[in-house]
Amino acid sequence: MTTSTFILIGIDLAAALILSFGIYYRRHHRRDLVVAFLGVNVGVMVVAAVLGTAEVALGLGLGLFGVLSIIRLRSSEISQREVAYYFAALAIGLVCGLPQTDPWPVAGLVALILVVLWAADHPALLSRSRHQIVRLDRAISSEPRLREELELRLGGAVTSVIVQELDLVNDTTLVDVRYRAPRESGRAGNTLADSASGTAGTAGTGSAREQLAMEGAVR
Repeated sequence: MTTSTFILIGIDLAAALILSFGIYYRRHHRRDLVVAFLGVNVGVMVVAAVLGTAEVALGLGLGLFGVLSIIRLRSSEISQREVAYYFAALAIGLVCGLPQTDPWPVAGLVALILVVLWAADHPALLSRSRHQIVRLDRAISSEPRLREELELRLGGAVTSVIVQELDLVNDTTLVDVRYRAPRESGRAGNTLADSASGTAGTAGTGSAREQLAMEGAVR
């Protein structure tokens, strides 16, 4: 094994740890998927290094991603976000497992994958966008009325509505809805309420002291 191979192995392990623990687990806290990301990454890297050709490793990577899709259908459901992490772990393992004379361009590509995932999955990006499956206690067939009802109950502007079930017998509606949550103004309101209650408490304490002083003077 050459020096560049050891450097690529180090880059792969560092990138896999950053992806799994520094980005994913820190934000989503699923231990089982951390194990899956690390296992996929290291496994693909080892197999690609043993096979040693770009053509075989590329076909292997695409085949493994297809296998992951099948496994997803036969196991617990994961989100599209986690599929992206799966693919990133697989891609990092592939590019680091292929034999390279100069490992530093590969390090740049791996860093690009990590930066893109960090930015795309950042909590501040599209933070007001929400997705909910809502069951209403009324059967509403009119889309304008349905949007009004959902905006009233969710407190945000509805951007997309897909009716999944309209039950006229039990008078319910199951809706896949995407909406924009309102801007947070509760903190300012709580601050005003706390200051008002504090002022009221101070005034109440002062009046109680004045009353006790008057009773003492009478005695």
